[in-house]
Amino acid sequence: MLKNVAALLLDEIHPFELGVVCEVFGLDRSEDGLPVYDFAVVSAEGPVLRTHAGFSISTPYGLDRLEEADLIAVPAGSHFIDREYPQEALDALRRAVERGARVLSVCSGSFVLGAAGLLDGRRCTTHWRHSDELARRFPKARVEPDVLYVDEGSVITSAGTAAGIDAALHLVRQAHGPAVANAIARRMVVPPHRDGGQAQYIKRPLPRTPCDTVGDTLAWMERHLDEEMTVEQLAAQTHMSPRTFARRFQQETGTTPYRWLLRQRVLLAQHLLESSDETMDMIAGQTGFGNAAALRHQFVRALGTTPQAYRRTFRGPAGLTEAA
Repeated sequence: MLKNVAALLLDEIHPFELGVVCEVFGLDRSEDGLPVYDFAVVSAEGPVLRTHAGFSISTPYGLDRLEEADLIAVPAGSHFIDREYPQEALDALRRAVERGARVLSVCSGSFVLGAAGLLDGRRCTTHWRHSDELARRFPKARVEPDVLYVDEGSVITSAGTAAGIDAALHLVRQAHGPAVANAIARRMVVPPHRDGGQAQYIKRPLPRTPCDTVGDTLAWMERHLDEEMTVEQLAAQTHMSPRTFARRFQQETGTTPYRWLLRQRVLLAQHLLESSDETMDMIAGQTGFGNAAALRHQFVRALGTTPQAYRRTFRGPAGLTEAA
């Protein structure tokens, strides 16, 4: 049962990510018939902590308060990616998991869990900007950069900022059922569950190859995304056999011609959804997907959300033209 919750803070804490944990678990909503948690903010580095926003937070609670928590949340903070963490705090997190408590990280708080060894052998996530570094620093972790949160039982990790709300409501839903999670979400004026993942927020310009063996072909492909093209046709442009072309393409771009082309088409679709009022069929034609159904299928596979939902998120109601 989820009753006792503690937020573990380190210096240079981010107020928003802390606020997420306080909003979900730290408010008394008993007048609405909702559960009330025994909630505390715990400092790992003295009674007064700085925030990255320029003000300070004080708390009377030290690390001993973690020993009775059912859930310990670790919000993000500045320099969490490349700093050292108090050994006592890491030990407390490990003990919590060993005795059956759960730990939750928000954004870069995942690096604290990694330093405690709690990500080893587990799937996990963090803000998309830091996912590569998380994988580099903790090679035993199985980093999933495209999701909003990952629940691995005793260890829950969430992506950047607002994804902490998704993960926290997920924990409430598990402990108390969907009605309670929905009621808390309604009070917070947020969706109780968001479809998709953080892939739709990631900026992924495809890297330019330092070699120019297929450089001209890449430029031609970008100019003709609306056209059908085969490896045989592309190979002919570079005066290579299809097999040699495919091998060179893989060497210089790190992917196959089909995957490169698909990613460019999705990128163009994202741009058109953000910046134009074109219908889904028009966008499908301009991006080489042919029709709205094919566009939707590939868009969902690549980004975990529909074209219409993407347009709603990044353009708002003025950009809605038809359902997808």
